[in-house]
Amino acid sequence: MKLPNQTNDQTAPSTDQFIAEGLTPIFRDVFDDDELVISEVTTARDVEGWDSLAHIRIMVSIEKVFGVRFTAAEISKLKDVGTLAELVLNKRANA
Repeated sequence: MKLPNQTNDQTAPSTDQFIAEGLTPIFRDVFDDDELVISEVTTARDVEGWDSLAHIRIMVSIEKVFGVRFTAAEISKLKDVGTLAELVLNKRANA
């Protein structure tokens, strides 16, 4: 999958672009809501239905789509969608 604004030299998109174009489709699919809007500050409290099962579905979907793996320690440190986006982008940059 080619990430937003990714060039041939594998330049990563900004966090905002990655959230809008990379993570939002995953969140919309998990929550079955084509109008869902997420941002860097979005947390589970902000999205109706974001419970532990939805969280697992989000993380597994991200791992599949972007070819990354998360540890339990990494997942437990996530505060919001912004920190999730940064984690995914960092893992992809170091892959």
